[in-house]
Amino acid sequence: MIMISENVFSVGVKDWNRRLFDALIPLPKGTSYNSYLVKGSDKNALIDTVNPGFEKELIKNISEITDLRKLNYLIMNHAEPDHAGSIPVIMERSSAVLITTKKGAEMAKIYYKVPDNRIKVVKEGDTINLGDKTLRFIEAPWLHWPETMFSYLVEDKILFTCDFFGSHTAFGIYDEDVEDLISNSQRYFGEIMMPYRAMGKAAIEKLKNYKVNMIAPSHGPIYKNPEIILDQYKKWTAGETREKVIIVYTTMWNSTEKMVETIMKPLIAEGIEVARYNLANADIGDIAKDLVDSRAIILGAPTVVGSLHPLALHGLQLVNTLKPPIKYGVILNSYGWGKGAVVKIIEQLPKSIEPVGAVEINGPPTDDKEITDIGVKLAQKIKQG
Repeated sequence: MIMISENVFSVGVKDWNRRLFDALIPLPKGTSYNSYLVKGSDKNALIDTVNPGFEKELIKNISEITDLRKLNYLIMNHAEPDHAGSIPVIMERSSAVLITTKKGAEMAKIYYKVPDNRIKVVKEGDTINLGDKTLRFIEAPWLHWPETMFSYLVEDKILFTCDFFGSHTAFGIYDEDVEDLISNSQRYFGEIMMPYRAMGKAAIEKLKNYKVNMIAPSHGPIYKNPEIILDQYKKWTAGETREKVIIVYTTMWNSTEKMVETIMKPLIAEGIEVARYNLANADIGDIAKDLVDSRAIILGAPTVVGSLHPLALHGLQLVNTLKPPIKYGVILNSYGWGKGAVVKIIEQLPKSIEPVGAVEINGPPTDDKEITDIGVKLAQKIKQG
């Protein structure tokens, strides 16, 4: 339990041991499930809860501040179980009313069996009065579920954003405590928020109407210096890219890898930043991070049984799912007794990506010129913006 402002407490928990999220995303540094207790002169409100399995720790933290039975409101900014999974326990042990959006109310009834008479639906700009403190609600749909909202503590100018502005790490309490703060945040944005850039941009536009002294997300550190993360999110939600290429590939007998090494040389010579990942051992979270601001992608894959190598297919599906702002693409393929991979990649490559070139080589590469020429062409495209 930590007081982050006068009578505003962080009562959530850290999950040091969790190593996978959504059966997909590696968590090398664990994560946190941040929950916040706002103690007003008349009423108390709990903002978000914690992942199932941590209910006892949450209740203990709340009980150090106030009797749980005196809880008046439970704010559900987002219905996902890592933030809302403890709602049934809190509702059972208190007489709190659940505050959420219209869509959130539907989810609360389905997932957490909250009865109608204990739900208060709020919309954009609605408030609840806690006495000397006021909570105002900001609708933020699709960040990253349809029911999401932010909660703004008017007097303290604290913005509670649940997943938005979050990061998966159990380290640190505040932004100043985390050395790799931006890297962690970019990784999280790529994994969770990148497909919803337009909605994120709209939410940031709304926030121009609010003075924000602190951002308190429900994963990762609290931002005492909100401009640090706001500045980054403005770039990421706008789809700003750098003179950077991400190379995602797999290789069976090193032929595709040799092609990757060849194309890297002209790119590096032209000053292009290169992020390279072998899908056989890459961290999906790292790939997501570099998809956020890469201007181009190189997909390398061998042909397997007349089709695309399964790992390369997984990488391509990841690109389609995360919807990065990539503008240009190159395909590198090696094959043995039959072709097929390049056609599969072209069929599934996002339409927003302009193909710059494709190289198919039978067996190991022996002539670097074609690959080098495409590398030079790609570097020129990247520099054009």
